[in-house]
Amino acid sequence: MKTWAKWTLGSVAVLAIASAVWEPLTAQVEQAPAPRRYDVEIVRDEFGVPHINGKTDADAAYGLAYAHAEDDFATIQEVIAMTRGRDGAMTGPDGAQIDYVAAFLGVRDTANRHYAALSPEVRRVLDGYATGLNHFAEKHPGEVRLAKLFPVNGQDIAAGFVLRAPFFYGLDGVIGALAKGEPAPKEDALPMTPIGRDPSLNGSNAFALAPKKMADGKTWLISNSHQPYEGQVAWYEAVTHSNEGLDMAGALFPGSPFVLLGHNRNLGWTNTVNRPDLIDVYKLVLDPSGTRYRLDGKWLPLESKRIWLAVRFGPFTLPVPKTIYRAAHGPVIVNDKGAFAIRYAGIDNAKAVEQYYRNTKARNWAEWTKSMAIGGVPATNFIYADKTGRIAYVYNALFPARQPGFDYTKVLPGDTSRAIWKGPVTFAAYPKLVDPKSGFVTNENNTPFLAAGPGSELNPADFSPLLGIERGMTNRGLRAVSLLSKAGRLTPDQLLQIKFDTGYDRQSWEAGWIGQVLKAPTGGDAQLAKAQKLLAGWDWTSDGKGAADALAERVIRAASVKHWRREALPNPTAALKEATDDMLARFGRIDPPLSEVQRLRRGTVDLPMLGGTDTLRATTAWDKDQSDKKWRVRHGDSFIMLVQWDKAGRVASQSVQPYGAATNRPDSPHYTDQMALFASQKFKPVYFEWDDAVRHATRRYRP
Repeated sequence: MKTWAKWTLGSVAVLAIASAVWEPLTAQVEQAPAPRRYDVEIVRDEFGVPHINGKTDADAAYGLAYAHAEDDFATIQEVIAMTRGRDGAMTGPDGAQIDYVAAFLGVRDTANRHYAALSPEVRRVLDGYATGLNHFAEKHPGEVRLAKLFPVNGQDIAAGFVLRAPFFYGLDGVIGALAKGEPAPKEDALPMTPIGRDPSLNGSNAFALAPKKMADGKTWLISNSHQPYEGQVAWYEAVTHSNEGLDMAGALFPGSPFVLLGHNRNLGWTNTVNRPDLIDVYKLVLDPSGTRYRLDGKWLPLESKRIWLAVRFGPFTLPVPKTIYRAAHGPVIVNDKGAFAIRYAGIDNAKAVEQYYRNTKARNWAEWTKSMAIGGVPATNFIYADKTGRIAYVYNALFPARQPGFDYTKVLPGDTSRAIWKGPVTFAAYPKLVDPKSGFVTNENNTPFLAAGPGSELNPADFSPLLGIERGMTNRGLRAVSLLSKAGRLTPDQLLQIKFDTGYDRQSWEAGWIGQVLKAPTGGDAQLAKAQKLLAGWDWTSDGKGAADALAERVIRAASVKHWRREALPNPTAALKEATDDMLARFGRIDPPLSEVQRLRRGTVDLPMLGGTDTLRATTAWDKDQSDKKWRVRHGDSFIMLVQWDKAGRVASQSVQPYGAATNRPDSPHYTDQMALFASQKFKPVYFEWDDAVRHATRRYRP
């Protein structure tokens, strides 16, 4: 989480001795789900991927929880702690900032208030998942990281969906700016920071191709989400089955009771993050006491609530007091410039878990779109394909039903209810492309108005500007549409060449930026002139074959975050000097091969990793490895899945992960066993049917 929230010891230092035991004594123990017997079996294939087979959907969720805990119990506990407002007690000040946001947004209240409205099937699934975690915790008490964290229940799992969803469209950026007294950025300038992580972590690619576009006559879906390789929003692969129809292969985040993207027998979908304008900020008019605000000529009380955040500092857990405020518009931040209320897509909405569950159960386009119309997922594009050959793109968002007469790109007046929208627009108003004549749809975090090639695009004039639909393009979007449009019928190999393309388009923002760097004055610095000459000969790819690839990526990286935030790009001379000095300091030269300095590393495995910051083969974030100063890729292409339906409607799929199925178990053989495949752009089979999984089982057991 950003450093916008400040945590100090001054006011609580005298409480240190009592506080050493305060949090464990005051932590609330939640009521466990009602006891019941779960009927489930787990198979692990040769890559350690769990295949779960339950009698009911709830049984499958129970087994999924247990299997995922076997591979990454530590991260799942962090997610559970967040939903309980106890992340600070587990992880320290950074976690406490998330606890503050959860309380500020009223996450737990929302989940509890709407839990009974979820379908009985979903509540059984949530309880089953919670019970699976409780069972693992009971069997492995030494791995439990926080006293009284277990047992968990279905409300805890539902709260996780409520908490995490707004961060995928940048709500934390608005909260952070206002908390610091800065102007709130608009959504198309927000960093992509799921759960408040590094602002350079942005991306995702998705492709759906109809049979008429493919030489093999199959329907293709490529899921290519860009997420961190580790942590709370890293993908975990699984296959689930139940006699009630929870048959799904794909990936999920820690804390999810079912697959979030992938395929069943009949259809599949994947997601990319979008950036419509989904957040409005209102400046309240306060009375002299600061305890009331004016709305429609009346003075209303500004609700306030004192909360205590448990924050771990070394061996101590200290109570830190905070006050949260709320008005009719939504939660309120008070800073030295006034009081600002925030209203955002998905406010007081707990239906995301219902929508995702119904998506997995859908058997055709009609059932899937009925699920999408539930209105639970506040943002993210959906790219769809099914066994009939239908492909589609849905620019999904809970667009505020705004009224004309206000400039929603700026801070709004808080004293009139006319500016306070009452709910989202209907699913019918969402931008959609269904079976375009081009035979493909694609999205790479760019405007929905360029998703299917010339002659098949949506018309911006058909959509109200009040929806706040983004207009920006990424290099990945330009390359994908260009390459797919120019190609005729594609062979599978040609399609994968496009997916793994490492080129930069001459119409991209990167081309303009490199042009600025090449023209930047060097002040007679011979090293900078040498760097410019090297860049001038760059072949505009990051395939590792050109001498300028590494320097070009370093220069692009210097401006990528600012471009994503729609901020002014850095001074080109300064950026070139920074990149050149960095390359010399770490590698002793400005032209090292990209394959030598950009690496996929984990444990004892160290492999070259090609690709670029904004290329279809994406390496969007690095760590500087202090051992040898090389770049350790930690974000970009992550879980990738290829799905095909043949002419008879039979499904087959392949997948690959950056590391392996055992996401947080260094002693497991599956901690790194997919890395060679991932680095070499190859895939492993997905054994979707239970009988196939059993035939390839290396372990078969009941939890």
